[in-house]
Amino acid sequence: MSSDSRIITLTTDFGTQDYYVSAMKAVILGIIPEARLIDVSNDIPPQDIMAGAWVLRNAAFLFPKGTVHLAVVDPGVGTARRPLVVEIDGQYFVGPDNGLFSLLAEKEYRAFEITNTDYLRTNPSNTFHGRDIFAPTAAHLLSGVPIEAFGKQIPELISYRWAAPINDQEGIQGMVLHIDHYGNLISNIPAEYIQEVEDRGRFKIYVGSAIMNSLSRTFADVPDGEPAAIIGSSGMLEVIINKGNASEMLSVQKGASISVVSQK
Repeated sequence: MSSDSRIITLTTDFGTQDYYVSAMKAVILGIIPEARLIDVSNDIPPQDIMAGAWVLRNAAFLFPKGTVHLAVVDPGVGTARRPLVVEIDGQYFVGPDNGLFSLLAEKEYRAFEITNTDYLRTNPSNTFHGRDIFAPTAAHLLSGVPIEAFGKQIPELISYRWAAPINDQEGIQGMVLHIDHYGNLISNIPAEYIQEVEDRGRFKIYVGSAIMNSLSRTFADVPDGEPAAIIGSSGMLEVIINKGNASEMLSVQKGASISVVSQK
């Protein structure tokens, strides 16, 4: 791989209190001092793989082609889960095969398990693969080592599921995929699914204690404190409270059901 961008992004659940992020950056700069290091987020909730996957999905493809994305949300560190290098649409991803890259895999991809120890730190720790496996791999990848050199190609990634039709296409059953900083409930239901239901006529959207009869265009389409269903900037169905926190006010947590049901 070669890239004029020289960018490595970091997405982790390490926070900023400890030395973990700085240690990974130090390893990278020791291998490729000219690397540009950009923090996407180091505040992914601890062990929250889905939140990390969501952030990557919405940020990664805005970067220049050839960017390397180092992503470490890894509650299974030290287990048999595979360390990976993945190429998707000219972007490169380094991290654990635990679902973290699954929301990116709508596109065609090549994935390789990291098995070549030539590009790792000596005697990797069982608990800090971010420093000892993923950071040096990302640095060597950016420096021009071909993706095939890191190990064997694998056919599939560990994957989360998207929403699915229910009741013979009478609606869509989805879930709350992510809750953002404002408490907005972001679902795994793409806009095109909603359009298919909408084309059949009236419908209702159910989540927690809220029922909505239509989509709103933006937050201010409903009075303050009222819920609304919108298509957010990610292209997914969201449920929001105008000037409020939908997760708190509707008592809805991540993983909760969202249903879009046709009305006959």
